Amino acid sequence: MLDRPVSELSKPSRRLPNQRWQIYPQKPEFAQKLAALINVSPIISQLLINRGIETPEQAQAFLNPESLVLPSPLEDFPDLAISLELLENAIASQTKIAICGDYDADGMTSTALLLRSLRTLGALVDYAIPSRMHEGYGINKRIVEEFHSEGVGLILTVDNGISAFEPVARARELGLAVIITDHHDIPQKLPPANAILNPKLIAESSPYRGVAGVGVAYILAVSLAQQLRETKGLIQPMLALFTLGTIADLAPLTGVNRRWVKRGLQHLPKSNLAGIQALIQVGGVQARGDEKAGEQGSRGENTQSKIQNPKSLKPEDIGFRLGPRINAIGRIGNPQTVIELLTTDDMGVALERAMQCEQINASRQEMCQQIEQEAIAYVETEYVTSLQQDRVLIVVQPNWHHGVIGIVASRLVERYGVPVFIGTYEDEEHIRGSARSIPEFHVFEALEYCHDLLGKFGGHKAAGGFSLPAENLQVLRSRLIEFANQCLEPQHLKPLLKIDTEVNLDRLNQQLYQQLNALQPCGMDNPDPVFWTPNVQVLEQKIVGKGHIKLTIAQTIDNQEYRIKAIAWRWGDYFRLPPRVDVAYKLRENYFNGNTTIELELIGVRLPIQLQQFFASPPVPSSTTFEYNQRQYTCGFYKNGIEAELRIKNSEGKVLAMKPGHIIGLLGTNRQNAKEVDLSHPQYDSIIQAALQALSVKS
Repeated sequence: MLDRPVSELSKPSRRLPNQRWQIYPQKPEFAQKLAALINVSPIISQLLINRGIETPEQAQAFLNPESLVLPSPLEDFPDLAISLELLENAIASQTKIAICGDYDADGMTSTALLLRSLRTLGALVDYAIPSRMHEGYGINKRIVEEFHSEGVGLILTVDNGISAFEPVARARELGLAVIITDHHDIPQKLPPANAILNPKLIAESSPYRGVAGVGVAYILAVSLAQQLRETKGLIQPMLALFTLGTIADLAPLTGVNRRWVKRGLQHLPKSNLAGIQALIQVGGVQARGDEKAGEQGSRGENTQSKIQNPKSLKPEDIGFRLGPRINAIGRIGNPQTVIELLTTDDMGVALERAMQCEQINASRQEMCQQIEQEAIAYVETEYVTSLQQDRVLIVVQPNWHHGVIGIVASRLVERYGVPVFIGTYEDEEHIRGSARSIPEFHVFEALEYCHDLLGKFGGHKAAGGFSLPAENLQVLRSRLIEFANQCLEPQHLKPLLKIDTEVNLDRLNQQLYQQLNALQPCGMDNPDPVFWTPNVQVLEQKIVGKGHIKLTIAQTIDNQEYRIKAIAWRWGDYFRLPPRVDVAYKLRENYFNGNTTIELELIGVRLPIQLQQFFASPPVPSSTTFEYNQRQYTCGFYKNGIEAELRIKNSEGKVLAMKPGHIIGLLGTNRQNAKEVDLSHPQYDSIIQAALQALSVKS
């Protein structure tokens, strides 16, 4: 063996992502049969099976959503007819209509959609959005009183209102009609509105069941335009706003969402909305880093961030480039900026507003990074040892910006694998917070379980918002721990990684990537396909940007080596990766200098199963001899402290020692004179693989 000291090498990571891999059961015969019936590759049919699609008819409806026969929304939404009547009468009598929106992307696109459509249809309409910092989510009595004083006769809520019993009751007292359009979970007591449009109130089998707030607004606006026979020039602008809001809000891309989003993505690049064009221009040409981490907590900088395909966008173009710029305004800016952006027909105004979105998003990124670092330091000091017992994380600190703590909550869920409730003090007596969850924990039910301790609260299974008197914090912590221990088991406390199927690196090419386009649009409830490849070799790795690992991995198949580049967003904590790992990933196209290549976006890594099994229960006998490069070696497993250690000895008495998952080993005749060596170097990796193979054969 050759010596290679590592004094210049970065220190190895002592840990890997704390994940539980759930690989879908493979059905090769069924997949082959379905593939033949619908004329796709077996990989695509296996992916369809994983998404619950098992018949050619279901596959056809999924692959071609335009073939779905949709019921009339009037059949599925009981209060839609009365909503249309109220709006039609208000337009005819020129009664003032006021929209009460929300400050996230869903709420702002909903507000813009209804403002544009109602004005086009001749309505006298204005809007208000409550202050995130001073009032929090949803319509309130101040807004109701203000609308009344301005002579408003009809209030229309978008993306809020389903839990606003008292403000709606006050509006009715004052003689105002109220239409609630919302998609959040249904409270025990509904507000006394004239009409409520909420997909959670309709049949679970309805294709409209999964629409976000902007979807409800779109259904209402299209239905009204059709009833008034004024659809010309209205549908496409509304479809653009529907698409933007649906993806940015992480609504499920199933049912009508899939159908309309697919249509909208094709239309968006040529949209005649000045605001959409300005967003695409700013987001595509001058995109900054941290897009994916922005709203989903999954990635940092996107180094190749131009929108490349003008014919049809992908959900990731919105979710990771356009959506964060809108959401940033709602988090730390003035929502009026976005409403003006999406309602103006003046390209100059639109570009000005889009640049404001760009600048505020950059500030939001910096703020998120700082708060995340502070939150991690606090958790590591105070709570990391009790997470397995508590099964939920409650982090409250002063001086954090309320507008971005929800993003930080997502990142903490990703890091620690438990539901996270994060808050900051509004003043000495009041706390406001956000919650993000794991699949087995229902945020809205948890908040309802603590309702007597809270002020306002709302949300759904995966996320929520809340406020509380500061004096209730310790009791709230205990109550949430109690709830978490009722619904979570210890095995739930690792981030769940759902993996579709195993693929070798020689299959990863442009042809496979093009086949995967049949599954688009991907998003919530129709995730990007996740593949895994076992026992790959990490050839090169380095830190780029703000803590991302850029690497090259290889797999040898039939004596031929296949290499591919990969990126692991925000994985700096796991640098350096071990020399041999199993990897889980999504496929991405990379555009550079006019060339298009397929790369991997790593989302999971673990020690190879073979290596895990060896170190967990070494083979019997646990030592053997083998030949490598015409030299004789002995190898075996030995206890070193609490861990097993693999040792390989050459004829000169030099020993190479390694522990599972470590990228640095020891080489020498004894521990006193041993020096550290980089195990990812090919000479060491090759001999380790030969030793493991010999031990495997011997056992």
